[in-house]
Amino acid sequence: MVVAADEKAQAKGEQIVGKAKKTVGGAVGNESLEAKGKDEESQGDLSAAKEKAKDAIKPK
Repeated sequence: MVVAADEKAQAKGEQIVGKAKKTVGGAVGNESLEAKGKDEESQGDLSAAKEKAKDAIKPK
């Protein structure tokens, strides 16, 4: 389904952006940016897990 693919892509995007912010924040010593990155990465992880769960219960 197209919507599921979009949601999966969005979750992956959140993971990537969050990881980048976390890495940059840590490298420059910006704790706020690092924390925001960790939060966004976690949101992406949760969204990806939700999509996997939906796929697991979907009838084939």
